[in-house]
Amino acid sequence: MTDASAEMGSSPVGAVPASFLALTSAEREEMLAAIGVSSVEELFADLPSAVVLERTLELDPPLSEVELSDHIETLASRNVHTGMELSFLGAGMYDHYVPAVVDAVLARGEFLTAYTPYQPEMSQGILQAIFEFQTAICELTGLDVANASGYDGATVAADACFMAKHATGRARVVVGQTVSPQVRQVIRTYARGFELEVIEAPIREGVLDPHEVGRLAVDAAAVIFQQPNFFGCLEPAPALAAAAASAGALPVAHVDLLSLGLLQAPGDYGCALAIGEGQGAGNRLSYGGPHYGFLAARQDLVRRMPGRIVGETVDVAGRRAYVLTLQTREQHIRREKATSNITTNQTLLALAGLVYLSWLGPAGLRELGELCAGLTELAKATLDVEPLFEQPTFKELAVRTARPALDVVRDARALGVNPGYPLGRDYEGMDDALLIALTERRSPEDIERLSAVLTEVGA
Repeated sequence: MTDASAEMGSSPVGAVPASFLALTSAEREEMLAAIGVSSVEELFADLPSAVVLERTLELDPPLSEVELSDHIETLASRNVHTGMELSFLGAGMYDHYVPAVVDAVLARGEFLTAYTPYQPEMSQGILQAIFEFQTAICELTGLDVANASGYDGATVAADACFMAKHATGRARVVVGQTVSPQVRQVIRTYARGFELEVIEAPIREGVLDPHEVGRLAVDAAAVIFQQPNFFGCLEPAPALAAAAASAGALPVAHVDLLSLGLLQAPGDYGCALAIGEGQGAGNRLSYGGPHYGFLAARQDLVRRMPGRIVGETVDVAGRRAYVLTLQTREQHIRREKATSNITTNQTLLALAGLVYLSWLGPAGLRELGELCAGLTELAKATLDVEPLFEQPTFKELAVRTARPALDVVRDARALGVNPGYPLGRDYEGMDDALLIALTERRSPEDIERLSAVLTEVGA
């Protein structure tokens, strides 16, 4: 038995467990002597006593490899995935089909092991993939330039707020209450550091009122709305963009990429920025992440965009080449002029989005959108529940339940069906409201099954 294995177990802060550091006691003593202290306790003597744990950690005893493997398998068996449970859960994460070609491309070593291209001249393949991703986002959103991706649909919303502050010199943003609650929370969190005031535009029959938004947008840097919104309702997006622009605020649309085969592109109805969560396009649910966010903007905002942008040029021999055109994070430029502290982008996951969108093509994207919209309309006709709002919808449907929605979800899941997302988690007065998502993975027979289960549990 080595010194390291002999010292396994829990210990106070001062006595560092050698099992986690792969050091023998002799090696530890040699290191302490080299820096002029006699013990680990002396090394950390300047720490305030209030933060020092003066007892052993309350940990279970160590496990062998076999025991650990069995334990992990037991924990994993408690997870339920969409192959085991008929799921109508959405609310920002969606069970869309990911074709085999996505995994086939992503599994190539050139992509799977790639990191941020700090030496772009050595990373032409990665840079080209990012460039093509940016092109796809621009084509879908109808805007001039897109960055290399963001972390997710929430953080790119916060980035859009900071961009708007830089561009307009204003310190207020208006965010619709019909925007995802998680996105709104991230915006509020970032806003404290950005010194931004966040004003929320209220829900009016499931959507935003353009006249009210226009009034709130006076002296605001941006107006952010979601299309389709969190309830699946279609916002009066052109009117909202016009109301924001009339007040001098930048109109920002948080969009679902898979809706853009049917719905008008944000750039076509006057938005300065389009942002969103890319999970549904090429990424699996993956326990909620990681995924990728996207951000596109008008040309005049390009130098305020966060992250990085890949551009196309030619090399000294006149051959096509790709470069990191703009990098606006604080590592590259003066901190006071930086528009982002993003240290990388979601290259691999954004590549999955590019492969997926290329696989679909324009006709496939439209067909997918029509299928999701059609299934939503079928659910409205089939389910014996009252719609929460009388609005056109896409892919999601909010309904009233006769019992608290949390209870409905619990009882339905016992029957093998997850009926959706209880809106009372995020919205006051909606404890009896359920948000049901309909993707192409659900069939008419699945909707019939949901209807029967909702009836059985008294929804």
